[in-house]
Amino acid sequence: MSCGFHRLPCCIMRGGTSKGIFLKKNHLPVDPARRDAVILEVFGSPDVRQIDGLGGADPLTSKLAIIGPSTRPDADVDYTFAQVSIDRAFVDFNGNCGNISSAVGPFAINEGLVRVTEPVTRVRIHNTNTGKLLIADVPVEGGVAAVRGQCRIDGVPGTGAEILLDFSDTLGSATGKLLPTGQPLDRMKTSRGTIDVSIVDVANPVVFVRARDVSMKGTETPKEINGNAELLAYLEEIRGRAAVLCGMAKDVKDALETSPAFPMLAFVCPPHDYTDFTTGKTIHASQVDMVSRLMYMQVLHKTYAGTGTCCTGAAMKIPGTIAHEATPGADGKVVLRIGHPAGVIQVHADFQEGKLARCAFARTARRIMDGYVYLKG
Repeated sequence: MSCGFHRLPCCIMRGGTSKGIFLKKNHLPVDPARRDAVILEVFGSPDVRQIDGLGGADPLTSKLAIIGPSTRPDADVDYTFAQVSIDRAFVDFNGNCGNISSAVGPFAINEGLVRVTEPVTRVRIHNTNTGKLLIADVPVEGGVAAVRGQCRIDGVPGTGAEILLDFSDTLGSATGKLLPTGQPLDRMKTSRGTIDVSIVDVANPVVFVRARDVSMKGTETPKEINGNAELLAYLEEIRGRAAVLCGMAKDVKDALETSPAFPMLAFVCPPHDYTDFTTGKTIHASQVDMVSRLMYMQVLHKTYAGTGTCCTGAAMKIPGTIAHEATPGADGKVVLRIGHPAGVIQVHADFQEGKLARCAFARTARRIMDGYVYLKG
């Protein structure tokens, strides 16, 4: 192969409710075009089944983490996230993934990239996509990242060791502003009329709309949303228009072509009873502070994105936003509960003196496989 190897050391890790391929930076070509070509081959893209690579033919498993030595003195490692398109030859570096971020600390510990302290090792992670610092507190046993524990997260079978991930440094991750438009609520003209939107940028930018304003209940399952082509097109239109307002795209078409993952779009409603589509159990209104459904890569997220969790938690605390409106009693709470299709996720969100003092959530992660991925050469 032109970049000098036929096999590439790699690791597959689950981070939260996502799964990704972990590669070391020095194992990839420096030239961006050659690097992306290698990444696409690793995943088997473009192909709707990704049958000739390691991708899982799902946006939640077609994710990549590139890990390298830190390029800033206040961090332990550099981490670059990529969303690898399934049906297009495109690798998107425009944002970050909170679930995959939760596996970076354990990976760095197990690869000997950080000094280990027990029982908890703090890993300072420089996310190069956003230029922001993430803090991961990782349980350690016997010099390696712990796997077994009592932390349960909806959308993942069983329990694991709790990793606390703090995104409080990620305000304005993509746009440089907490509120990219300068206000908590905007009126947006769409093909179906004018609607209210709130755009907030913490960890990754998210545009929030009321579920009722897009003719939804807010408690829909992935099947209900992903099987409705007309609705998907309309939600993508809103997301694309928000990308333009954020300065992330020049028009709606450009948003889909050059930034298909971010901003994400969430449609929200106040607490309601609904059914967990993975277990059939009822999620009661008393178990959540707000119900939300998050669009990611033009389909409904089966659970809830980690960065979307942090951004949603922050939005729930900002008066005037649609998320705050849908969250009774948000001002008096630090721990907020978001109802998603497969259960509930908690986020610690707190503003002090106008600054985001804390924005953290708990995840579990584990190494599934390591070895070599073979390239055609």
